[in-house]
Amino acid sequence: MKYRPLGNTGVRVSPLCLGCMSYGSPAWRPWVLDREAAGPFFKAAIEAGVNFFDTADMYSLGESETVTGHWLHEYADADEIVVATKVFFPMNERPNMGGLSRKHVQQACEASLRRLGVETIDLYQIHRLDPATPVDEMLEGLDALVRQGKVRYLGASSMYAWELMRCLAGSDARGLARFVTMQNHYNLVYREEEREMLPLCRAEGIGVIPWSPLARG
Repeated sequence: MKYRPLGNTGVRVSPLCLGCMSYGSPAWRPWVLDREAAGPFFKAAIEAGVNFFDTADMYSLGESETVTGHWLHEYADADEIVVATKVFFPMNERPNMGGLSRKHVQQACEASLRRLGVETIDLYQIHRLDPATPVDEMLEGLDALVRQGKVRYLGASSMYAWELMRCLAGSDARGLARFVTMQNHYNLVYREEEREMLPLCRAEGIGVIPWSPLARG
């Protein structure tokens, strides 16, 4: 396996990342594999040299993080791997259980840490932008997690290029931790990102982690 830098950071990751949406609880989606069925996939990935693993709190409503943490503790060296997860989508219909308010970002991060069984999340990504939360509040809440040592790097996902640039400019102007990655929808069928997002990421040194790279294959 040949490793490459994650954007402009000093972290090196495998060019293939194991997406963990498929592991958790079949009660959430019928195609999801439970913990025991997921084990061989994590073992094969680690044996092949994959050191990059991506999940989200809303995948199986937290169970994906639990399964991911379990098998990474079983098979991987924590010092070598990069674990990414995400925040935004609601975990239930109760108040303050979704979005990117300072309150929810802090609470969701702490819950993800417990489920993954780690002290620090390597890459913490906003799953989507939250139209109900001011950008400054979101950026300050995420920066606080970095300063507290609960998160090492921040990432974004699925937005317009101008929205990403607004976030980067806001972080730079206020001396806050900036997004170092963009997880966007990109494959040979959907190539809109080539128009503005990919040139922006190249110019700003943002690592690109495309989701659905095989068009949901």
